[in-house]
This record gives sequence, structure tokens and C-alpha cells, in this order.
Amino acid sequence: MLASVSRGLVNATRQQIRCLHRTTSACSDKLFVHRDTPANNPDTPFQFTPENLKRCEVIIKNYPEGHQAAAVIPILDLAQRQHGWLPISAMHAVADMLSMHRMRVYEVATFYTMFNREPVGKYFVQICTTTPCMLGGVGSDVILDAIKKNLGIDCGETTKDGKFTLMEVECLGACVNAPMVQINDDYYEDLTVRDIDRILDNLKAGKKPKPGPQSGQNKRFACEPKTGLTSLTGNPTGPGFGCRPDL
Repeated sequence: MLASVSRGLVNATRQQIRCLHRTTSACSDKLFVHRDTPANNPDTPFQFTPENLKRCEVIIKNYPEGHQAAAVIPILDLAQRQHGWLPISAMHAVADMLSMHRMRVYEVATFYTMFNREPVGKYFVQICTTTPCMLGGVGSDVILDAIKKNLGIDCGETTKDGKFTLMEVECLGACVNAPMVQINDDYYEDLTVRDIDRILDNLKAGKKPKPGPQSGQNKRFACEPKTGLTSLTGNPTGPGFGCRPDL
């Protein structure tokens, strides 16, 4: 009898525990937490070049004396452009330069996805797969599959020769010209499968494809309709147009 009551209490306690709510367990620490690796640790060689040191001085002078910490984003960006990605040793160099606590620099580098805290390829291919790119043209899913097939890698991977890294990202702000990809600092828009294969093949051959819309004879200059302007087609009116005469 006593054993039966004990088992009932244990089962009731287990049931209560199962009903408790808890936060979702973390599935990855790559976005926020640093773990030393052979390629990324405090001893990873990093030092600004003399040319970039001069650029750092110019950037810092844009801010009032005593507020040089405001330059942390452009200085981190410069460090990444020099090194190709942003190791923790580069963060330490930036913190020392700006007289900041290292944790403050870590906070910035982990918040903004523009900073790559792991090695990436020579050509960093970022494809937008949000709604406009998914619906525009042939669709971003088709372009993503074409990139995977061309490079032989999946999202988050780098080719064996270290030339290409593929990443799926949120909106890159070229919705009118969807689908599109960003490769390093260049946008390639109005893409078809033939376009993306040509662009990647040119990069493999060491050639620089012309960025911007890739829509052939009807290529648009920026984010305007393919068929030509439908508004603001005349000369702009002068000052005072539409105002009362007494104004």
C-alpha cells in the first residue's frame, strides 16, 4: 500500500515537471559565442597595414575627441576588408585602437551580420530568398538551386578551393530587380539561371562580371520599370508651381 502511494506521488511529480514551461534550447552558438579554433584565436596574426592605419586615423577624426568609440563599425569593416574576415585578434586590435573594452567590440561584431567571424571564400555569394525575390522573375529558389549546382556546395559552405562561400540572407534592398545576389560588394539583379551560371563561371576564370541588372537589351540602369518610365517623364516644374499667387 505504501509503495503504491509512493509511486503515485512520483508519477504526479513527473507529470508536474512535464507541464512546466521553459525557453527554447539554443541550437547553435555560432552567432554570439566565440570558441577558439586553430584559425581564429587571440594569437591569429593581425596588424593594420600602414595604409590602413592612415585610413583609421582619418575615420577617427570624424568623431569628437573622447568619442572615438563611435568609429568602431567603420574600423571593424576596414579590418575585415584587409583580412578577408574578422578574427577575434582583429577585434582586439580595434578595441585597443579605440580605447574600448573588448566586450563592447564583441557586441558590435556579433550584432551586425555584415561582419564575418569565420573564414569566407574570395567571393562571398549572398542570395536573398525573402518574398519579393522568391516571387520575382524565375524566383530566388531556382537561382539558389542553380548556384548550389554550379559551385557544388550548400548554404553556409565554402568550395574546396576556398574561392566561393554561399549564404542565404534576408532582404538586400533590390526588390524591384528580383531575383538578385550580392557577391562581395556588387549586386547582380534580374537574374536567370543562364545569368548566374555566366557570372559564376566568369569569376572562376578570374574575370569581373559587370554588376547591376542583367536583363539583356532591356537592361535597366537602376530600379525603374523594364518597359521605361511611366511617371516623371516630363521636365520638372519650377519653384512656386501650384502655389497661390500671393505666396
